[in-house]
Amino acid sequence: MCGRYASSMDPEDIVEEFEIHTAVPDLPRIPADYNVAPTKEIYAVLERPPKRESDGEPAQPAVRQLRVVSWGLVPSWAKDPKVGSRMINARVETVAEKPSFRRAFGQRRAILPADGYYEWYVTDELTPSGKPKKQPFFIRPKDSAMLAMAGLYELWRDPERAADDPLRWQWSATVITTTATDELGRIHDRMPLMLTPDAYDAWLDPAPRPPEELLGLLRPAAPGLLEAFPVSTLVSNVANNGPELLTPLPVEGLV
Repeated sequence: MCGRYASSMDPEDIVEEFEIHTAVPDLPRIPADYNVAPTKEIYAVLERPPKRESDGEPAQPAVRQLRVVSWGLVPSWAKDPKVGSRMINARVETVAEKPSFRRAFGQRRAILPADGYYEWYVTDELTPSGKPKKQPFFIRPKDSAMLAMAGLYELWRDPERAADDPLRWQWSATVITTTATDELGRIHDRMPLMLTPDAYDAWLDPAPRPPEELLGLLRPAAPGLLEAFPVSTLVSNVANNGPELLTPLPVEGLV
């Protein structure tokens, strides 16, 4: 799974990377976050079909946007938005069929930009309580490029808010994961799916596409593309947050 990641980029850099020509007015600026956890606010790149004033108007191209959403997808039919905390990841093996993600996969796909993500490796050492000690690793592109995680987004309407309440709609997102490949599989058996620039347009396009075509855009990272290094166990506590969480530790004897 992908349960923590780092996101310290400026919105301007995201706009440039994903060629976003239209941003949501007054887009909030999220502070650099080196310990992004479920239910936190995150950036999401997505495309929305333009609203039509009448049925007779010609179709217009979708508008690419940068949005702030909460991490943990809340299906539109959910009775309680708290279910989002359990839907931070969607497995690629079932994302096209599972009711919680099926509609979003067909119409509401997103890219979640990140610096990299964390996974915990179970070591042979034991804690004082007798449980296996877990060593966190930070995983990122070797060239320090922006990580474009494949995701889905949803809109949930709060039935207790008035129709004119600007907070009646809750935007949320999930990260699509796959089986970990290369050396990363030794750290954890799952990893987020990453999109290459040549797949951005097709993935974000909200127009209907066959599921098999969409799944064909999702491929594990090529061997050697990512690097992993151990970091401080401070990241295990979500209250800790700062660039020091990304400081590499000696790797000898850990894996």
